[in-house]
Amino acid sequence: MSRTLIIGDIHGSYKAVLQILERAKVTTTDRLIFLGDFVDGWGQSPEVIDLLIQLKETHHCIFMRGNHDDLLLQWLQTKTYNDEWFNHGGKITTECYNALSPEKRQLHTLFLESLHDYFLDDENRLFVHAGFTNLNGVKHEYFTRMFYWERTLWETALALDKNMERTHPNYPKRFTLYKEIFIGHTPVTRIGQTVPVNMANIWNVDTGAAFKGPLTIMDADTKEYWQSDPVYTLYPEENGRN
Repeated sequence: MSRTLIIGDIHGSYKAVLQILERAKVTTTDRLIFLGDFVDGWGQSPEVIDLLIQLKETHHCIFMRGNHDDLLLQWLQTKTYNDEWFNHGGKITTECYNALSPEKRQLHTLFLESLHDYFLDDENRLFVHAGFTNLNGVKHEYFTRMFYWERTLWETALALDKNMERTHPNYPKRFTLYKEIFIGHTPVTRIGQTVPVNMANIWNVDTGAAFKGPLTIMDADTKEYWQSDPVYTLYPEENGRN
């Protein structure tokens, strides 16, 4: 049976991706939805992108654009960067890419250019890296950078009264537009968790692979999930971003 499997923020953890694909017993009949932030953090960002390009050829894959992916793309295109990115994973990524051939860098540039801002499936389920701000939904978003930078969607979900009905006049309108919303971007380790967290109809699948958490792959229908080892244990020689 075909599954829709969601993969949280990878952050250069190639070894963890291999683990979750094996542990979830992923096959070519599964649809794989990657929520973005493929790079920065651990030292195998190019290997991650190579693997995703390979998976695109053999599996049904949909790739979201994360803020770190966009920052890498800007650097590949212009060789410019900001210090904040450089100090939050970008430095090790640029070192890795400087060691690659121009042809490989161009191939990865094309892949990063092809990423999606969001994906809306036939069941009215939204998949997006970070969130959106427009009260009429993603198709009306004025500022497309919000898809991979904003945090208010998740912050609102965390602050929402769990007993508030969807019909209440103060219920967040953004939450009523879609059956479910799957995001990454803000690691659940910030609230002391290392598993996917559900608030209202929002599912956060960033389980902190960039820090002390594992990488997660989750079945969108059953909510069953599989995880890698804590990623920092897979890269004992690196400090990473933890």
